[in-house]
Amino acid sequence: MGVFGSRHGHRHPHRSRRSTGSRGLPRSLVHSFVPHEHDAAERVDRVLEDSRSGIRALWISLLVLGATALGQAAVLSLAGSVALLSDTLHNAVDALTAVPLGLAFLLDRRPATKRFPYGYGRAEDLAGLVVVLVMVASAMVALVSSVEALFVPHSVDSPLVVAAAGGVGFLGNEVAARVRIHTGGRIGSAALVADGMHARTDSLTSLGVVLAAGGAALGWSALDPLVGLAIAAAIVLVTYSAAARVVGRLMDSVSPELVDRAHRALWSHPEVRGVDGLRLRWSGHRLYAEVTLGVSAGSTLARAHEVAHEAEERLRAELPRVSGATVHAHPAESLHVR
Repeated sequence: MGVFGSRHGHRHPHRSRRSTGSRGLPRSLVHSFVPHEHDAAERVDRVLEDSRSGIRALWISLLVLGATALGQAAVLSLAGSVALLSDTLHNAVDALTAVPLGLAFLLDRRPATKRFPYGYGRAEDLAGLVVVLVMVASAMVALVSSVEALFVPHSVDSPLVVAAAGGVGFLGNEVAARVRIHTGGRIGSAALVADGMHARTDSLTSLGVVLAAGGAALGWSALDPLVGLAIAAAIVLVTYSAAARVVGRLMDSVSPELVDRAHRALWSHPEVRGVDGLRLRWSGHRLYAEVTLGVSAGSTLARAHEVAHEAEERLRAELPRVSGATVHAHPAESLHVR
């Protein structure tokens, strides 16, 4: 039987736990007539664990940054440093960005519906936009405060205490950065990784507070607002980087390296004669794929389906973040191969 077109459709994100009830049948017969689920229960468990890991990382960083901001605020009430004000505001903002991201992770655990067939992963990207907007507001407040201090100088009391508070800010942000970047990289969350990079940049700006305190101790009062301006500029740069990352995800941007890896995985199957129309897209920390494969025109429809399934498994092995895939199989002679 020649192949006129076999569609191996797996657009579902493998959330269902229902069994096909056909485990006793030969595998090829099951593949030909029953939509198999690729160990759906295991994949659902991994998806839920990823969401739990993201929420856990956010809780840890929220507590660390919240404690850091409160400690710096207490020092601020005594010292009156503009640089410390900028840094404290930014640390507080970092703590609050955990809220929309946490809500997005919780929403993402809901099953897909007819209205939202890809699930609710986009909530994570929308939460990233909220984070960017809050970062913009933080930069504006820090900038205005620093400019005012240039024209109306303020004395910095207890510069050694201010320097210690800056050191606390550095340590708090570095801990939050490590937690977010490590977890985000492991579960494939660009928003969490970006937020971690944001926290790491903040740890460097906290060191600027130490410089401002040193300047105050040496009598260089102008250094305090100048460091505040530098921190505001750093916030602007990080905001631009975060916005580019979030907007890229919303526009279905993917790394070319992921596409190349997907091509290699699919071509590694000995019966694949061509790969065309390969498309990848992110939805939060989940990756979806659409593939058109060329197989031998002499293959049976059942074998073409099996090849599509086997090629998909190779794709998933290479890109573990793939949560849903739609694979088409056609005769290689009718396929534009690239």
